[in-house]
Amino acid sequence: MALLNAGPPAIAYAVAHPERVSRLVLWNSYARGADFWDAPRQRAFRAMREADWQTYSETLASLFFGGPELAPLIRESATPELYKAYLDATRGFDVTHLLPQVRCPTLVVHAPALAMTDLDRSSALASHIPGARLAVVEGDLGAVAEAIDEFLGEGEEAAAGAEPLETGAFRTILFTDMEGSTAMTHRLGDAKAREVFREHERIVREALKAHGGSEIKTMGDGFMASFASAVKALECAIAMQRAFAEWNASLPAHPEALEGRAEPQPSAHGSRTSPRADRDAGASLEAIRVRIGMNAGEPVAEDEDLFGTAVQLAARICAHAEPGQILVPIVVRELAAGKRFLFADQGEASLRGFEDPVRLYEVRWREASGDMPLAEQ
Repeated sequence: MALLNAGPPAIAYAVAHPERVSRLVLWNSYARGADFWDAPRQRAFRAMREADWQTYSETLASLFFGGPELAPLIRESATPELYKAYLDATRGFDVTHLLPQVRCPTLVVHAPALAMTDLDRSSALASHIPGARLAVVEGDLGAVAEAIDEFLGEGEEAAAGAEPLETGAFRTILFTDMEGSTAMTHRLGDAKAREVFREHERIVREALKAHGGSEIKTMGDGFMASFASAVKALECAIAMQRAFAEWNASLPAHPEALEGRAEPQPSAHGSRTSPRADRDAGASLEAIRVRIGMNAGEPVAEDEDLFGTAVQLAARICAHAEPGQILVPIVVRELAAGKRFLFADQGEASLRGFEDPVRLYEVRWREASGDMPLAEQ
């Protein structure tokens, strides 16, 4: 969670380390410091700070902590000169170019009673982060805490029953990433885009449930999941791509969705991720194209999340994939040897953060139909 000036560093961290951030809360924050500090209210606060440090600290304590009692603590924590240097540094913050790259679910909280920013700035911040939600919270700190708790509690039902994460356990890590989510949100608007995101989430979660996958976190337009079995992970990825392909083929505005593929058939291995026959009349008719990347190894488990090289490589492989593609490294291919999957060698790829090239294989999920197994290459 990031309040006010902590927002830009939190956004930068979420973009640089998506595998470490499951959810992001931006409370009365901003993306560009110059815009924030040039607002009339901030100019008035700056003038007060320069004129009377004690009055300024008491006003700050009253605004954020409900009374002037903590003003002495503020004055003891920093000299006026140091505090000015800190605020001057925040004026140079600018993460507007990073906003479309935020992948985790994001809540932008605007609390008018506690706000140093205006509603338009909070709304603009939310509109430029894919899938972000704006919550205007009337009331005190308790109301804000309740809104944040509700946001953080979402997805707990999906996570219930998932296998406990253990450090050192060998897992197959799967990442998904939805193509063009930012452009879609700008084109459709937040409400219509959210309908498409919900369909995307439904398909992924049904596939995970059907194939024993554990949802680690969702990142707005993508998921991170874990499997005890590489075979189950591959079956799940195939089921997802078939379900998305069937969804796309059912859209009259997108006849190209299954270019080069036979008529849609039921998903392999008994997946239940086919499109709903009675789709909601209000659902947006929008194609959903997803890239999937996997890796296997022994990640570090901490705070219901997974970390380490195995996770980072899976994320990089996903980012390297094309929409509609499933890419895996040789370790996943070898774990699935003899299980009749079809792999196509894509050669070596240079992935960001990894010194040595990584040989990648595409899972040829289009070649089989119905429950016909795939032949291993």
